[in-house]
Amino acid sequence: MTEAVLLSRVELKNSHTLKVYEENEGYQPLKKVLGKVEPGVIIDDIKESGLRGRGGAGFPAGVKWGFIDKDSPKTKYLACNADEGEPGTFKDRLLMMEDPHQLIEGIIISSYAIGVETAFIYIRGEYHKEADILDAAIAEAYKGGYLGKNIQGTGYDLELILHRGAGSYVCGDETALMESIEGHRGNPRLKPPFPAVVGLYGGPTVINNVETLSAIPFIISKGAEAYSAIGTEKSAGTKLFCVSGNVNNPGVYELPLGFPMKKLIYEVCGGMKEGRKLKGVIPGGSSTPILLPDEIEDLELAYESATPGGFMLGSGAVIVIDDRWCMVKIAARLAKFYAHESCGQCTPCREGTTWTYKILKRIEAGGGQEGDPELLLDIQDNMFGKTLCPLGDAAAMPIIAIVEKFRDEFDQHIKEARCPY
Repeated sequence: MTEAVLLSRVELKNSHTLKVYEENEGYQPLKKVLGKVEPGVIIDDIKESGLRGRGGAGFPAGVKWGFIDKDSPKTKYLACNADEGEPGTFKDRLLMMEDPHQLIEGIIISSYAIGVETAFIYIRGEYHKEADILDAAIAEAYKGGYLGKNIQGTGYDLELILHRGAGSYVCGDETALMESIEGHRGNPRLKPPFPAVVGLYGGPTVINNVETLSAIPFIISKGAEAYSAIGTEKSAGTKLFCVSGNVNNPGVYELPLGFPMKKLIYEVCGGMKEGRKLKGVIPGGSSTPILLPDEIEDLELAYESATPGGFMLGSGAVIVIDDRWCMVKIAARLAKFYAHESCGQCTPCREGTTWTYKILKRIEAGGGQEGDPELLLDIQDNMFGKTLCPLGDAAAMPIIAIVEKFRDEFDQHIKEARCPY
């Protein structure tokens, strides 16, 4: 059994408290490096570990840190992206609720390595309880001497600020997140310049996901080699998979990257609910293309995995769909979400998401017309790759996959002028 990297403490009583965290090796990795190991050495260790960003893009964390100009006279910042808005995703929520000090320790070590003295946690607006738990944990960390001035007598200072968002999906984009922290409307910025050069308040900024930063203490404690030994050659470590939908045992599971998708569904999650037949799997959150049963037959859950169906690991949110579900209805539900969450800044996204939802809603209600599937694909083509932030792509990819893979359902809706489900 692979050693737990992220969830080793979550089942302990009062796991969210400083007392329990310290009793279970908490803050020992920080004491191991703070004031004793050169920041550049820590960055090299993270690079060697093979840790990739767990927010969805999978970019190597150590490489991202290395983009920061250590000699820049500008104030440097770190922002933890806790704006977990991707439908089907609830892994970061678990980490913040059950082991917030692990995240805080990861932020402190990362900030020390990058040369940051002010860090932020940008938390999703709807996460009220999670924010309260983090607030209490941050206060404990200040009182315990892990945050603030002269941390653990090393001369290193770090202020950590919890910033609550206002419930905007688009603020999961790193540039919109920075705009929101600065007090502006959360609209994405044009890139370049990239955050590593011009980020928060004009200073070099690193933005990492909750799960990414929570893995840092393990790497510092056990070593880069121990971490890279888990998973695959190109996808090191463990990953949190949040499984929802029509399985017997939904939940959050920590598994080594490269774990078989079919084994996750049928063994770890206990198979299909009520013995139903698998119809499709959304593998990495609602923005990733749906996969058919034959497309997951030999699929390994890793960043480098590929299928003819266009697999994307994304956030690791696995949504399992059985044969009772109407795919036109699912497409309409997804389209409604993205139309609502579009910030409206880009015309292709603002108009495209709205028209997509209206057409799908009409087809589902029995008013479909010949040519609607082609029209839907044409609208997605006009969005994909043509917007400032990834929301346009996130809205288009699932619709393209559903229309192409379940074309017969669309044709049946149009021919019969009703939903057959």
